[in-house]
Amino acid sequence: MKKLVPGLVIGALVLGSSAVAAQGGDTLSAVQERGQVICGINGGLPGMSVLNEESGVFEGMDADFCRGIAAAVVGDPEAVQYTPLTADQRATAIQGGEVDVIFRNTTQTFTRDTTWGDFGPVILYDGQGVMVPVALGISTLEELDGASICVTSGTTTEQNLADQMAWLGIAYTPVVAAEIDTVYGQYEEGRCDAVTSDRSQLAGRRSATADPSAHVILDGAISKEPLAPLTAHGDHNWNDIISWVVYATIEAEELGITSENIGDFAGSANPVVGRFLGETGELGAALGLENDFVVDVISAIGNYGEIYDRAFGPESGVELPREGGPNAHWTEGGMMYSPPFK
Repeated sequence: MKKLVPGLVIGALVLGSSAVAAQGGDTLSAVQERGQVICGINGGLPGMSVLNEESGVFEGMDADFCRGIAAAVVGDPEAVQYTPLTADQRATAIQGGEVDVIFRNTTQTFTRDTTWGDFGPVILYDGQGVMVPVALGISTLEELDGASICVTSGTTTEQNLADQMAWLGIAYTPVVAAEIDTVYGQYEEGRCDAVTSDRSQLAGRRSATADPSAHVILDGAISKEPLAPLTAHGDHNWNDIISWVVYATIEAEELGITSENIGDFAGSANPVVGRFLGETGELGAALGLENDFVVDVISAIGNYGEIYDRAFGPESGVELPREGGPNAHWTEGGMMYSPPFK
């Protein structure tokens, strides 16, 4: 468990700059030589990635996974340059090599997977919803006939809204902006009657309003939004690393391994645990990593349940119940499932 580069670096994307990640090549070597992972994030979304102004540290599920990648690859979870991206910048950033990986509440779709880059495992099964002021007294989508709706450009959200409203025969006026802060600023200023996005995003932004109780997220979802990390086409090993770091957090939860008790599992008689922690076998070496990379990851960010609770648990301020839903572990009826580490 080596430690190479201390500290937190916050970066801003400069499109058109020289590439910082290997394009279609050896991203792992580029990252290790640089000593930090450049991670594309939202940066303004509670629950997923937002800067804690008191600590100066990015918090949320996406930010945690960026730290997990750095822990596995560099040996230091704080060796991350967080690069905030607008929705419109994502494809350009990953294809141009401005970032090594994107963890930015990004929905995996057919078109994006074939043209933008290569996706890793889903980290949050989400769905698009609609938020309205409680004062409007609206409880169904049909009641928004003739309304104006704020939406972010360059997202699946914009197309989903158009498709759903056309299908239901509901007339509406889209109020479009590229920047997430602009979208929600317009909504809070009353320049639109409603705002639509992933339900996780709506919950996060509602928590940041002056009075969260003044806004309601309508029941139901109008789309499937599987949120997943994204890497550039062509570097299969780097995508494998991203994928197996995510899977490690899910497998750790199944095995009962947490950031607090991982030391207790050292020397376990269970061969599954031994391989998982890198005490036996050469799984890490197959990726170009230390065989105990999983220990670094779980020690730094915990298992998937710990990550989810920090982001969306009862004390997060952005509560999204996990129990009984798709983000529950597969042993509890959900869809969170890791392939075996063998």
